[in-house]
Amino acid sequence: MKQAVLSEDAPAPIGPYSQAVRAGDWLFISGSLGLDPETGEFVPGDAAAQARKALENMTAVLAAAGATMDHVVKTTVFMADMNDFAAVNAVYGEFFTGVPPARSAFQVARLPKDAFVEIEAVAYLG
Repeated sequence: MKQAVLSEDAPAPIGPYSQAVRAGDWLFISGSLGLDPETGEFVPGDAAAQARKALENMTAVLAAAGATMDHVVKTTVFMADMNDFAAVNAVYGEFFTGVPPARSAFQVARLPKDAFVEIEAVAYLG
């Protein structure tokens, strides 16, 4: 059985998907972009600024499921330019201060809305 999770404090989905889906004790969080939930526009700045907002948006989705970043066990970080890795990594480290989740990071040809960064996650709620 699965259940959609929705936070009004994170941007609404821009397609036919849920912000997150809970399946038992697992929460699968869709790719999070650095969009302002009120305007639907990217926050001003570089990849680090977008990564910060993407992680803030992810935090809001986790909260809607009764969870925190401490529940995240796996993330995937997609970047338009791997040269942004160090800056994105520094911001990422601010959000995962305990045992960090397992992670993959990739440079991709293009991201939705031409974002600089997108981050998805899996959390264990049990």
